[in-house]
Amino acid sequence: MAEVEEEQQQQKLSVDQGGTDEIITEGASVVHGELPQDDTGPPKVDSEVEFLHEKVTKQIIKEGHGQKPTKYATCFLHYRAWTESTQHKFEDTWHEQQPLELVIGKEKKEMTGLAIGVNSMKSGERALLHVGWELAYGKEGSFSFPNVPPTADVLYEVELIGFDETGEGKARGDMTVEERIGAADRRKMDGNALFKEEKLEEAMQQYEMAIAYMGDDFMFQLFGKFRDMALAVKNPCHLNTAACLLKLQRYDEAIAQCSIVLAEDENNVKALFRRGKARAILGQIDAAREDFLKARKFAPQDKAIARELHLIAEHEKAVYQKQKELYKGLFGPRPEPKPKSKNWLIVIWQWLLSLFYLLFRRKARKDD
Repeated sequence: MAEVEEEQQQQKLSVDQGGTDEIITEGASVVHGELPQDDTGPPKVDSEVEFLHEKVTKQIIKEGHGQKPTKYATCFLHYRAWTESTQHKFEDTWHEQQPLELVIGKEKKEMTGLAIGVNSMKSGERALLHVGWELAYGKEGSFSFPNVPPTADVLYEVELIGFDETGEGKARGDMTVEERIGAADRRKMDGNALFKEEKLEEAMQQYEMAIAYMGDDFMFQLFGKFRDMALAVKNPCHLNTAACLLKLQRYDEAIAQCSIVLAEDENNVKALFRRGKARAILGQIDAAREDFLKARKFAPQDKAIARELHLIAEHEKAVYQKQKELYKGLFGPRPEPKPKSKNWLIVIWQWLLSLFYLLFRRKARKDD
């Protein structure tokens, strides 16, 4: 496996046209985010506490980039939320795999504190927010979903995926189908430009924003040409995200992104190829070979697919040789059969019996 892993990690994903390694730039759900590593409770953060409001403080977990959203900006974010006193987690968009859309200045009353925090963040930033109950679920709390007790201060772990500056604060639900697809396509193109500059994390944020416009609730309503138009934007964003994840060596996440595309298009060559690469590096050789062979069926002339299959064949040949040497050294050469030692008492007894038999035959002839 070492030979395959070293070779594949050295191969860079090209952005040239005409190959399985390129990002998808042609043409006009689930948004992964980078999942929190520890799900046992609110993260422990040592950074400086920033007072945003009398009832809202923030500590940065990961720095973001660019500008901060202004009033009426449409923000897309992932978050987890706990009641501070009991550490009970009552909401997790990462787990639900669906980001929240929040328009600054038009948020629900119970999200006032969250909106204040998001308003202070940059794209890609992750932070821990402490929000007093007055700017959260209030004196009454919430006894439906989410279940939050009365007068509960709330802790939020928030990641701002990105935002759209729109003066009127137009949310996705208020857009026409063409407007949503167009907004997603612009995000995809921005992501492609960032990919070419090797700004992979920033590129993925743009792809995530594009996918957020093409959420499952939206896709379920589409059919015919509108569904084809949406998939022509959504699937390339998943595949381009997979390309970024491969370069970042986040192979399990790359496999997940490719599998989303293959659920819609089981014969997608790029999805099969990139999933095969991730599986091969993780040591899932049989599954990787299956992906590459299926991809080759639809792109028989693709040199990158042929190269990956060759690498797998060479790897398996090397493994066989190593196993052969191991077993040879373990058991050693086959020993030569040793001659059996003779029991001389039995030999003497057999000789005496033969002698007695000869004497008996000789005496018998004389008597005749």
